[in-house]
Amino acid sequence: MASFFDQFESPICLGVPLIIIAIALPWVLYPTPSSRWVNNRLTTVQGWFINRFTKQLMLPLNTEGHKWALLLASLMIFLITINMLGLLPYTFTPTTQLSFNMGFAVPLWLATVIIGMRNQPTISLGHLLPEGTPTPLIPVLIIIETISLFMRPLSLGVRLTANLTAGHLLIQLIATAVFVLLPVMPAVAILTATVLFMLTLLEVAVAMIQAYVFVLLLSLYLQENV
Repeated sequence: MASFFDQFESPICLGVPLIIIAIALPWVLYPTPSSRWVNNRLTTVQGWFINRFTKQLMLPLNTEGHKWALLLASLMIFLITINMLGLLPYTFTPTTQLSFNMGFAVPLWLATVIIGMRNQPTISLGHLLPEGTPTPLIPVLIIIETISLFMRPLSLGVRLTANLTAGHLLIQLIATAVFVLLPVMPAVAILTATVLFMLTLLEVAVAMIQAYVFVLLLSLYLQENV
């Protein structure tokens, strides 16, 4: 019997890692604006969504942080598309791999820290020590805040990986229970299938929310350093 965790291994077909296709596919699916004066409905809705999201994301940032608008909006769309495509049957979700998520989290978090150290080193270092701290607690708080600073990229990657992995695994477990119970107890199998349908809807919401949370936390880290 195959392990339930086999679905999280990167598949290979004819020596080609399919994770490459899964990563490149989102950029092929979206329509590109044409040279016409009036775009079609899909392109219009897509542009409206991107503009609304970018405006909301950049609202608490000052002018220096607005340079990140294109990067954060592209990352948001990329993560949402990969998460949603991973819910389809016979597909692979790259965001269930911790190495993939850390490859996004560590460089972007490090970029926000470097920007803060370069532009406003005093304010950035001031986050390591809250104002009004008693003198005996200063060394302990500096160590704690430094550890929490370096834990930020790990929490970004682990949060996205754990939520998607747990959801996919739970869907597979309940789907297996439905197939096992169907010839034995049809009524229980139908009830379990209803639970499976509701869980699938929940996983769709989780796929979108986790992508938004990933980008939102990055914008908050950027807000502290610009």
